[in-house]
Amino acid sequence: MRDTIGWAALDRGAPLRPWAFQRRDLLDDDVAVRIEYCGVCSSDISAVRHSGDAPLVPGHEMTGEITAVGSAVTGFRIGDKVAVGNIIDSCGACPPCRAARENWCERFPTLTYGNVDPKDGMPTRGGYSAEYVLPAKFTYHVPDGLDLAAVAPLMCAGVTTYVPLKRWGAGPGTRVGIVGMGGLGHLALKIAHHLGAEVVQFTRTVDKAAEARALGADDVVVSTDQQQMAAQRGRFDLILDTVGAPHSVEPYLAALAMDGTLCVVGIPEADLTVSPLSLIQGAKTIAGAGSGGTRETQEMLDFCARHQLTADIETLPQQQVNEALARLARNDVRYRFVLDMTTG
Repeated sequence: MRDTIGWAALDRGAPLRPWAFQRRDLLDDDVAVRIEYCGVCSSDISAVRHSGDAPLVPGHEMTGEITAVGSAVTGFRIGDKVAVGNIIDSCGACPPCRAARENWCERFPTLTYGNVDPKDGMPTRGGYSAEYVLPAKFTYHVPDGLDLAAVAPLMCAGVTTYVPLKRWGAGPGTRVGIVGMGGLGHLALKIAHHLGAEVVQFTRTVDKAAEARALGADDVVVSTDQQQMAAQRGRFDLILDTVGAPHSVEPYLAALAMDGTLCVVGIPEADLTVSPLSLIQGAKTIAGAGSGGTRETQEMLDFCARHQLTADIETLPQQQVNEALARLARNDVRYRFVLDMTTG
């Protein structure tokens, strides 16, 4: 077993504190990653507050360096810069896994934390830690030229928005709306822009308009302005809804063109309520997306490298992890916190 240390909630809802624990020895197809940076996601807050899996080490957006490789690993060498996301294994045999869409594994994928790993029977512990051991298949090369800290959020917010934008055809000749401008939304805006779509940012506050345009928006719509929203009717081929708070989707369905799609990637606590006629009129679709498989994730990183695209981040030393979680809960960040896991 390999000794390491991380930041853990030792009881549900407790502040995170340093905690020593163990990772498994490397299997033949494993790599060990020294974690340098780990993004802070709103799902980490939810896990700390609500999960009964204590001690809980959160974190599922990691970048770092390979420090050891298993005997059967050929795609990585010690010293390689890599990234790890929220999925660290899957059954490998079901139809989604065979299609490299392991995030929809029928057995359910092994998550970076809060699961039991079938390979060793140990609870998975996340990236707020010094080291991670996982299969090489679920480890990703970070292309040269990208800042490791700013890459970390791409492993959750980046792939979660890249996959549906690609799947529903965002590109030249399409008009894409982005609802929300937080950790997910600001990356969705950047990615849609670099895919070549005409991109419109929906935001509740007019003071974000300049920021949205700087990130690549061709137009900005204030969603609390009824006149502006009424003027969007029938305008969009695709709308990506990244908002994690309860809200009505009816205005966005009205903004879709015929055969348009509203794709939900945010996870509000309240259920969505939709009038059937909102879908029937114009043959519109509501879809969902979450995370990505191995092929899509590496493709996303390579796309971001070609366009020098990363998250807008605020980096904090790991000792300020509880401050980061508290500020994120208040939405006091532009646009993603990343913990520097190398600070002593």
